[in-house]
Amino acid sequence: MVRPYLYCMFGKTNTTTGSSKSNSPSTLTIENLCKSFDGTNVVNNVSFEIPDGHIFTLLGPSGGGKTTTLRMIAGFEKPDSGTISIGGKIASNESIFLSPENRKVGMVFQDYALFPHLNVYKNVSFGVQSNTQNFSGIDSILETIGIASLKHRMPHQLSGGQQQRVALARALAPNPSIIALDEPFSNLDTELRQHVRNEIRQILKNANVTTIFVTHDQDEAFAMSDTVGIMLENNLVQTGTPHEIYTAPESIEVARFLGDINVLEGTANSSIGECELGKVLLSETFGDHQKVNIVIRPESIRLNNDSNESVMARIISVEFRGTYKTVELALPSGQLLTSIMGIHIDATVGAEVPVSVNSTVSAFPI
Repeated sequence: MVRPYLYCMFGKTNTTTGSSKSNSPSTLTIENLCKSFDGTNVVNNVSFEIPDGHIFTLLGPSGGGKTTTLRMIAGFEKPDSGTISIGGKIASNESIFLSPENRKVGMVFQDYALFPHLNVYKNVSFGVQSNTQNFSGIDSILETIGIASLKHRMPHQLSGGQQQRVALARALAPNPSIIALDEPFSNLDTELRQHVRNEIRQILKNANVTTIFVTHDQDEAFAMSDTVGIMLENNLVQTGTPHEIYTAPESIEVARFLGDINVLEGTANSSIGECELGKVLLSETFGDHQKVNIVIRPESIRLNNDSNESVMARIISVEFRGTYKTVELALPSGQLLTSIMGIHIDATVGAEVPVSVNSTVSAFPI
């Protein structure tokens, strides 16, 4: 028996090549999407748009509404309100709700959901119309994804990475407008995860298919995405390129979610901030004498710097991490800082060292 939620991929669709697409636009537009369960909001007024051929990632902690948003796009959940448009056509609003099989969304599930009794070829071709012309594209897809030699194997004979590629091939086979990936790398070990995600990104880019990807892993989101949307507490709080999101967070909550930060109170005058570390260049402009929290990433703190803006700090601890080390520092006030640096930079516990900031930093009004 086919799982009901697999039908989003298995409507009456045709395929002729591994990289061909429908002539209709495949941009995904979400407007004011809301969803609640038992009176609890799980998606709150979410809006975004994915340009044709782009990879968009919803990044956030577990329970933040990412997967529910994905399920509403695929048609597995009905929104309470809002509009979903796929390929320029409304898939869901207050009067329209297309079933999953009519949305042309190819889904790659966290557990891959391969049919255990079908070989690779039959898994991939399951949702393709049964005629010679349509099936001719399956071999092309298998070749493109690099699993042509595995076409006669059963799922239990495949590695995790191979199963991942079969699931993607099956999602691409019906020539969807959108590919949706729900935490697709969570079952892979660390080394394989990095290798597979690079492969998957290249496959999706070569296919020029619009993609929405859900993850709680920052490294995956940054490596895979053209655009990242940060979801915190069921709200989409910021969108931008991975570089924009990381270097110019729009709130201290986003900055903290994306990694370790050092927070120092200070004042801002235009684009110059001043704190216990001296003067720093800010990513935004403020009014005169604005009280702010200045947010500095550990990699932006430099030791043994001859800059006039450096201050003295004492090294509290050093942790070796293989390709880098983290150093905890104490400023004269007792404020603790964390710095990340190369393993060849000298750092001895108890030493007094000059410390400065070597990049533009963010600040938020107090």
